Amino acid sequence: MGAKDPPQGKQGKQHIQIPFTNTFGTIWEYKESFLAGQIDFTSFIGPICPVCGEKHCYREITPYWRYAIELFPEYKKERIPVARFLCRGRGKTFSLLPIQLIPYFQYTVQAVIGTLLLALMSWESGQRGFYGATVRVDPDSRATPWLVTYWFMVVLRGFRHAHAALMRWYDLSGIRSLENNGGWEEAAGYFSCLGWKAGIVQWAQIQTPVACYSRQTSCFLFGVPSQWRSREEPFIR
Repeated sequence: MGAKDPPQGKQGKQHIQIPFTNTFGTIWEYKESFLAGQIDFTSFIGPICPVCGEKHCYREITPYWRYAIELFPEYKKERIPVARFLCRGRGKTFSLLPIQLIPYFQYTVQAVIGTLLLALMSWESGQRGFYGATVRVDPDSRATPWLVTYWFMVVLRGFRHAHAALMRWYDLSGIRSLENNGGWEEAAGYFSCLGWKAGIVQWAQIQTPVACYSRQTSCFLFGVPSQWRSREEPFIR
């Protein structure tokens, strides 16, 4: 189910978050292009309003700002602008969240996946995976075992939900949902099939499946956008 057709009962008065697929090498490149006025968001959206389905209904309004935290190759935290638009017909807003980010996460996709790859490496060596990952990232990141555990659950849930779609581009036939080891073997299977390895944490490698999935489904591979959330859920990680 795409961003244009959120589940009933979850819409409320919340705005809609749509994945902005792009080819920027980093979230910082996106920010620089945004501030320079070099991104044509209207061409990306097209003439049809994502909220009401009418032509030329929406208009761009003031963007909102949110923090983004990157951990690889080094720690960096900055505020990032996010484009917003207003549907004139229904009076609702929607935003274009770049695919380098996860809804309601301060940490980038690259930061989350890179940390989980470190946790996987620790797990494979017989160590405590989540703790082993936190001691390998910059201490300023404030990543805790609890937070990395949460990331793991969100990412594994995203993989499971997107499994059928990802099968169009990757051979995931050997992956099985396994709970007896906390899901580590299952997650390792996805990472391996997508070519994600610890020590090689580059957005260029992560970008392809994330972009393909978002482009095909109009959904985020990881995380839950605002239009699908209950009022109790919003919590910035």
